[in-house]
Amino acid sequence: MVRAYSQEHTYRHPWERVTTASWRKFADPENKHTLSHILEVDTLNQKVDPHTGKLHTTRALTIHTPGPWFLRRIIGQEICHCVESTVVDAASRSMQLSTRNISLQKFVEVEEKIRYEPHPENPTDWTICKQETSIRIKPLSALASMAEKIEQKCVDKFQQNSAKGREVMERICKYLEAESRGISI
Repeated sequence: MVRAYSQEHTYRHPWERVTTASWRKFADPENKHTLSHILEVDTLNQKVDPHTGKLHTTRALTIHTPGPWFLRRIIGQEICHCVESTVVDAASRSMQLSTRNISLQKFVEVEEKIRYEPHPENPTDWTICKQETSIRIKPLSALASMAEKIEQKCVDKFQQNSAKGREVMERICKYLEAESRGISI
């Protein structure tokens, strides 16, 4: 079985500020406590397509294994490795991120897609964030009866982490707004 959910969030900040905040959210030491599930982020590849002008970036993320504590006990691993692919099209003002786990795939598959684009009601000043996440626990003899409950626990944890991520993004956007006005926070 697969658990999937989607969320939308409106940032009352322009697209350029929100996408800048997205790049900075893991690097800002102030966010380490809020985003404590993120252990390490490394850029593997970054290039601009000369024909389209799009920026393509691939990053490796090391995170605490998602889901409830008992899932980590069963799996026997505390960390999970993920790959994030990002495409930024400045001309159309679109940023798309796709993240999936590359470790623990025999137990769980997680895929998250996030898209930032100007909000249709106020494209100059607001940005809409659309997030889709799917989580699939692969049934094993030890997990088969619990797979559905574990998937739901994973969804709950991902939603909590998404809320933390939005909190960090809002904080960075406010900082960037103040910075652009020459105000120090």
